[in-house]
Amino acid sequence: QVQLVESGGASVQPGGSLRLSCAASGSIFRINAMGWYRQAPGKQRELVAVITDAGRTNYADSVKGRFTISRDNAKNTVFLQMNSLKPEDTAVYLCNANLLKRLGSSWSVYWGQGTQVTVSS
Repeated sequence: QVQLVESGGASVQPGGSLRLSCAASGSIFRINAMGWYRQAPGKQRELVAVITDAGRTNYADSVKGRFTISRDNAKNTVFLQMNSLKPEDTAVYLCNANLLKRLGSSWSVYWGQGTQVTVSS
């Protein structure tokens, strides 16, 4: 079994910062891309940022310059540093990982349960 567990969500004031973490564990041979998505009430899930195992990153326009994605390949963990938070960043943040469970298996995408981020004064 594979599990992705997010942590670090909280309630903060506008302009504040948070650091989210997501650790993947279980039967994992290799992880390719890891990403953060978010879903606000009544809205579709949207990509926030993604990072490959080579360190290439991609960000949603709405978070460029404010959020930074990074990862620790040895610990199968991805981070999201969020600065200058705005009320519109309020959402459940979910991580995912595109991974191989064993050599010769197929690539599969796994999701975490999500962590709530609320930005409000």
